[in-house]
Amino acid sequence: MPKISYQSHDGTVADVNAPENMSVMQVAKANGVDGIVAECGGSAMCATCHVYVAEDFLDRLPVMNAVEDEMLDCTATERKPSSRLSCQIKLTPDLDGIVIHVPERQT
Repeated sequence: MPKISYQSHDGTVADVNAPENMSVMQVAKANGVDGIVAECGGSAMCATCHVYVAEDFLDRLPVMNAVEDEMLDCTATERKPSSRLSCQIKLTPDLDGIVIHVPERQT
């Protein structure tokens, strides 16, 4: 089971072990992680699950599709090179230990 470390903008950390193939967003919602709203439920249509991925994991993520890229232009907080929609990150063994920084706000 891959481990995810969700780090809030205020310094709060939530470490969660989760089954493979769940999205980073699904795991956050199932475990009460604050700051990931996910209004569209994981359809990459709202940008309210925007996160910043730790740089050492960026090259392990799936390639960003055009829809996710477009939605990241609509985030409530600054888009950075490490920005991703957490609904588009499916957990794999290669992502064990991934660090996810949750922005200050989603809306």
